[in-house]
Amino acid sequence: MARAVLVPLWLCWALGCAAPPNVVLLLMDDMGWGDLGAFGEPSKETPNLDQMASEGMLFLDFYAANPLCSPSRAALLTGRLPVRNGFYTTNAHARNAYTPQDIVGGIQDSEILLPELLKKAGYTNKIIGKWHLGHRPQFHPLKHGFDEWFGSPNCHFGPYDNRALPNIPVYRDWEMIGRYYEDFKIDLRTGEANLTQIYLQEALDFISKQQASQQPFFLYWAIDATHAPVYASKHFLGTSQRGRYGDAVREIDDSVGKILKHLQKLGISENTFVFFTSDNGAALISAPKQGGSNGPFLCGKQTTFEGGMREPAIAWWPGHIPAGSVSRQLGSVMDLFTTSLSLVGLQPPSDRQIDGIDLLPAILQGKLIDRPIFYYRGNEMMAVRVGLYKAHYWTWSNSWEDYSKGIDFCPGQNVSGVTTHLQEEHSTLPLLFHLGRDPGEKYPLSLQLHPSSPAASPTFHVVSWSSEQCQMHIMNPA
Repeated sequence: MARAVLVPLWLCWALGCAAPPNVVLLLMDDMGWGDLGAFGEPSKETPNLDQMASEGMLFLDFYAANPLCSPSRAALLTGRLPVRNGFYTTNAHARNAYTPQDIVGGIQDSEILLPELLKKAGYTNKIIGKWHLGHRPQFHPLKHGFDEWFGSPNCHFGPYDNRALPNIPVYRDWEMIGRYYEDFKIDLRTGEANLTQIYLQEALDFISKQQASQQPFFLYWAIDATHAPVYASKHFLGTSQRGRYGDAVREIDDSVGKILKHLQKLGISENTFVFFTSDNGAALISAPKQGGSNGPFLCGKQTTFEGGMREPAIAWWPGHIPAGSVSRQLGSVMDLFTTSLSLVGLQPPSDRQIDGIDLLPAILQGKLIDRPIFYYRGNEMMAVRVGLYKAHYWTWSNSWEDYSKGIDFCPGQNVSGVTTHLQEEHSTLPLLFHLGRDPGEKYPLSLQLHPSSPAASPTFHVVSWSSEQCQMHIMNPA
């Protein structure tokens, strides 16, 4: 059992209590809250991740910073909302923005990324898998704090004809070593690909090398097997009750188990902080064959309903985190930035607004930190959560035009007045849900108006907020 920390960890490291820990962030792609046995998935096909949860801490209320890949990843690595770090667009209201290969933008030099700060503390940093913060040379991860990279600037979309668009490249550090579908085979018909095994071996080799050199390290393992088109290696294909998507999850589970066992075998597990989560909710548009499960939550990827942004999350640090812990702390991928710095003994940059908080008091001492969760879609704050209450200021699933073409972000989950296909504003009287009683956001609370107040002035007041604070006052919710 971990004892209460009486002094900040950074002070402890400075005083020589112990070496600063290694940091391993395992970021999945489009994996849903309901995809793991520990979160209630009925087939129970994730024994290693379930064991990771039983040995560590399960976060039930952990969120992406955006319901789409690029903005969420930028938020994780900068500790800042996408509307601060530049990963949003103003060319349409509430439109999600990302960086496909035909977009020239990416992470700006003015942003300070987690590996840049860790490097100053003597860490060696490696990214394995999907970068997705820009593919032009100035956005290369080795220009933003990483020492090593094996992976791709984008997802494994394709194959392309190499005329209008080339196939997505794969890099080792600065060198392009091949392309998806050409040199790194992905069989769209069968779903067979060895990429997860390659990414696993890269992780094991990197950990071994750093342990041998007694070098503290940061490993960002950002694989994409659960992003459509999903893939798995031959050994795992056809082994899941859940079809091909389940095959991919099973291989990820096996790989995470091997990474944790490798840390234990090398004798560094008690000096390595590991956190597992996903970049956004499951892509229900691809389900069930190519997408996952968001459990009891409404809708999925691309939306700011719970299914689009609430993520599976597990913290693991043997000897420090009490085994079998379950936290109700509201958490965000942006907190991994601030928490990682705290682990290492560094303070966040003071010249900019940092939105992530330090989760160590919650992880090590079981404390609950009062904080809001903001749900952004593009340039618009769609909703806010404080405690168990969530207030929607805008509702929208996707447009009627897209819906009529069969694009459905909420299949089988139409909730009248909630999963709207027109952007509906509720700023005067926010649409309020109690997520404890109604995690599926199906039953908006009715709000009583004060008898002496005009209809436009309810006794429900939400969001007196700035970037530093949020206050929610609720009176007479039914």
